[in-house]
Parts: sequence; C-alpha cells; structure tokens
Amino acid sequence: MTQDATRIAALLVFLATYAVMAVGRVPGLRLDRTGAAVLGGALMVGCGALTEHQAFAAIDLGTLALLLGMMLLVANLRLAGFFRLVTVMAGARARHPAALLAAVVLVSGGLSAVLVNDTVCLAVTPLVVALARHLRRDPLPYLLAVAMAANIGSAATITGNPQNMIVGGFSGLGWGEFALALAPVAALGLAACFLLILLLHPGEFLVARLPPPAPARLPRIHRPLALKSALVALGVVIAFLAGVPVALASLLGGALLLLTRRVKPERVWREVDWPLLAMFAGLFVVVDGLEQVMLTPEVLAAAARLHLEDPLSLTVVTTILSSLVSNVPAVLVLKPFIEALADPQRAWLLVAMASTLAGNLTLVGSVANLIVAQRAAAEGVEIGFWRYARTGIPVTLATLAIGLWLR
Repeated sequence: MTQDATRIAALLVFLATYAVMAVGRVPGLRLDRTGAAVLGGALMVGCGALTEHQAFAAIDLGTLALLLGMMLLVANLRLAGFFRLVTVMAGARARHPAALLAAVVLVSGGLSAVLVNDTVCLAVTPLVVALARHLRRDPLPYLLAVAMAANIGSAATITGNPQNMIVGGFSGLGWGEFALALAPVAALGLAACFLLILLLHPGEFLVARLPPPAPARLPRIHRPLALKSALVALGVVIAFLAGVPVALASLLGGALLLLTRRVKPERVWREVDWPLLAMFAGLFVVVDGLEQVMLTPEVLAAAARLHLEDPLSLTVVTTILSSLVSNVPAVLVLKPFIEALADPQRAWLLVAMASTLAGNLTLVGSVANLIVAQRAAAEGVEIGFWRYARTGIPVTLATLAIGLWLR
C-alpha cells in the first residue's frame, strides 16, 4: 500500500470509528462502541498505519491498570452494601425535598470525586428511585442530580472518571496536584448544579409541602466486607496523596480485596466493565494510527489557528468535540495538539475540566448519563432527551463558566 493510500485508509478508519462513538452503534448491525474501537484498532494495523509492535505500544497499560483497580475496589464496596447504606442514611436525614436533593448531589458528587463516576451511577440510581418513591416524590429531578453531580464531582480527581485517568497519564500530573487544581471547580459546580435543578423544577422543590414520611429502616450490609473495602479505599487515597503512582496504588488496592474467604471471585469479576477496558485499548490504537500518518506540519499549523493556548478557545473546542463523540475519544484526539502547546499541563487541566463538565450538556454526553437513564428505565422512570437537556444545558454553561473563572 502506498503512503497516500495508507493515509486515506487510516483517516477512513478513524472517521468510521468515531462516527460509531458518536451514535452508539451501527444501524442494522450489532456493532457497539467497544466493537468499533477494537475493529478500528485492528484495521489500523491491517492498513499499514501501525505495525503490530507499535499498536501494542500505543495501549496505555497504566491507564487500564488504574481503571481496573478502581473497578475492583468499587465492586467490593457495592457487594458489601456500602452504596445502599450511604444513600439511605443521607435520605433519612432529609426533612424537605430540597434537603433530599442536596443529599443526592453530595452523595453522587462526593463519591464520584474518589471513585469512578460510572460505577457510582450504576450503584446509586436504583437506590435513589426507590428512595424518592418511598418519600412520594417525583424521581426525575433527583435522577438528574445523580447524573449531573456524578459528572461534576468526578472532575475533581484523576480517579473520578475515565477521561481524567487518560489526562493523568498524558500530563504527568500527580493525584494531589490534579485535585488541588480542579477540586474547587467541582465544589462550586456541585453548588451550581443544586441551585439550578432547584430553580428549574419549582413544582417539586419551591412549593410548600408537608414533611416527607420517615424512610425505611437502614439496609443490611456485609459488615466485614464493607469495613475491609472502606479501609482499603482509604489506604488507596492516602497512597495517591503520598505520591505513589496512581495505577500501582489502585491496582494493589483492588488486588488486596481479592484476598477473601467470604465473597466468590466470580461475583467481583462480574462487576468489572470489561467492554470499557477493551474500548480504551482499541481507541489508543486508533488514535495513534491516525497520528502516525496524518500528523503533518500542515495539520499542526491548522490546529494552531484554533488558538488552543487560549483557555476559552480550548474549552470551546473540547466541549464541542466531547459533545460530538463523547469525552474519552475527545481527550485522545486532542493529545497531539495539547503536547505542542507551551504549557501542556495547564492545557490538560482545562481539557479534563471541559470534557467532564461537557458531559452534562445532553443525555448522550457521557456514559454516566446513559447508565442513569438505562437503570431508571428498568425501574419504570423515563428520562427523555429534551427533559434532560432542559436542565443539562444551563448546568453545563454555568459550570464551564465557573471552571474558566477559577482556571
């Protein structure tokens, strides 16, 4: 294959892969995002854009190890009943719908700041539906709070979401350094999320109502496993702050939790999102293949005209790209252009902030949103695209403005 033919083939593979990333699957086929990423990676090797050795080298094993370790940690917390306990305890203290909303925002956003937001949404969504119905409330505003607060809270740390893990690997920023920069953005963003949901749903929150009835008794939990998992989670966070490489600390913590006599290992492994890990591996190869054949001086010059060194321009470009193809693919495709900037670490922080907060723009803007929608639908609650956007658009604009102001 000639160089020009290889370049055209690589570009077509990249565009086709990212088109599936945007729409979710191929019409008429059962090819989802994970399948498209794996197929795209294989085709990059097949068309000559990468050698087999280059393809394996393109996969960031540190990011995959970090994500796997966090999934194992969250799996044990979920199996122990930790999320049920935290959610019900938070709801038990609420004596007004606004207080219940605040509790949901704090639980979803707070947990997502340390654990992976997708897994937090997976665990918390059915609990919030059950709690809202028990208290005779409309579940929709509280479910919006679960998704949006999870996205916002996850912006605070490298381990909050998958795209931050990628940014952490590319930027070389430590967990503490990253959190010091973006935790204030997440904190103010959660406050803005609470206020906007409150104001945009006056029938639920701003009308005088009787205090809700007392919630049900606290759920049963697996106390030994909950205590062990909580201690390991605390140890992992301390290791992060102490400067231990995040992938090593996360994987070590997850592996330690496999040493048990009480939980069957297959129950833990079922909680791991293997398709997400495979999608990451495929996307690493797809993007690296495009870089190898398409990253010419002319392309870099065209990117320079976007003035990505300007915080506003970089935020706008990241937000638009994240809304089109989702945040993880957006971060990967921005990598070569960020590395060419004068201050790449500052730029990576802006990319992490904007790609995460942009996830709240639409229902399909992040995997966390889709998880909430799917889990809610299973409980009989529909979250429509426009019902979500009515709240998601102002929340996104407000939080992005906060992020730009603080950065």
